Amino acid sequence: MNVLEAIKQRREITSFEQKELPDDIVQKIIESAYLSPSGNNLPSKEFIIVRTRETLDYLAQTTPYMPWLREAMAAVVVLGRPNISKYWLQDTSIACGFIWLNAVDLGLGAAFGAVYHSEDEKESEQRESYVRSKLDIPEDRRVVAIIGMGYPKKLPDPKKLLPIEETIYYEKFSE
Repeated sequence: MNVLEAIKQRREITSFEQKELPDDIVQKIIESAYLSPSGNNLPSKEFIIVRTRETLDYLAQTTPYMPWLREAMAAVVVLGRPNISKYWLQDTSIACGFIWLNAVDLGLGAAFGAVYHSEDEKESEQRESYVRSKLDIPEDRRVVAIIGMGYPKKLPDPKKLLPIEETIYYEKFSE
């Protein structure tokens, strides 16, 4: 599958078959995280791969919006390192996209669970501390997101998008 096709097929999958992911599939997900770019090639991002049911169930309680992790067969916890690069949030966001698109290419479904909350420091601290305590994450890392994945039970219809003319402009912004 080419990249544009993976982009077109990407959906937020929150219901998964209870079918274990083969090690070679998980390794390909790891590679997509590892190979994702970062500003100035600085090591501003790290990843924790979670496959144990107990830990996935625990992480499902990070926010009220991640109960789907109880069905996921694996997850990637995405960490940013603000002390390494001022672009840590951009770098981790790009990595999340790479992971998600690779999951689609591999026939998996994925869902994105935001942990870091840029507009609510207290909420972010609560969410990040919850994950940090279970996974022994050092205080100098930020817990950006959890991407859960597995084989989808069903593929939802595409979401309705705004017309492209209302989103894309040429040469300058125009209303």
